[in-house]
Amino acid sequence: MRIVIMGPPGAGKGTQARRLSAELKVPHIATGDMLREAVKEGTELGERVRWYMERGKLVPDEVMIAVVRERLSKPDCSMGFILDGFPRTIPQAEALNRILEEQGAKLDCVLEIDVPEDIIVERISLRRVCRRCESAYHLKYNPPKEEGRCDRCGGELYQREDDKEEVVRRRIKVYREETEPVLEYYRRRGLLRRVNGVGSIDEVFSRVLEAIRGGCIGGGDDRAPIRLDEEENRATPA
Repeated sequence: MRIVIMGPPGAGKGTQARRLSAELKVPHIATGDMLREAVKEGTELGERVRWYMERGKLVPDEVMIAVVRERLSKPDCSMGFILDGFPRTIPQAEALNRILEEQGAKLDCVLEIDVPEDIIVERISLRRVCRRCESAYHLKYNPPKEEGRCDRCGGELYQREDDKEEVVRRRIKVYREETEPVLEYYRRRGLLRRVNGVGSIDEVFSRVLEAIRGGCIGGGDDRAPIRLDEEENRATPA
């Protein structure tokens, strides 16, 4: 199966993509990993990617599309893939279509892990990290025994800049503005499947599998209620 997975920061799409990759036995291809791999290989394309990354610049569409084309041509993608972080724009979505057409393949579906903004803000803004050993905590779900101190080494806990509420809300806003046209592009083509991303990792994964069975195989409606088979898909706490 050939699947694109999307979702705002903090929605857990990376976790779900990795689990889905193991379930379907196809590679999970994340944009960041793909770019780093291209640089590591030292090809002409990789050197172009390195130039942008070392200067902190966004990799332009034409280079990003070339990287995706190269990665999807590798043997491990012959039976499918989980593409995470691409496409982000309409030109990228159209380019992905062309790449797959050249391979005699097509996209099976696009999964959007949907989580309300306030829940994402809670997930991210309550994170705390130890300055000394980098152990991670969550003030609500995994709090330290002593406020402000790491259980492992006693180091000071702090909030990373990217985890501050105003930054998180800005990142979500940018995501919505950038990806809504892409979601609409796939919605019009009957490929978009929205998955409720609230709940434990296992609960969300059960919904992902149901969306694939009901939507990616044989069509379906992304607005239809999700129904789980009680025996096969019973979720257990993460």
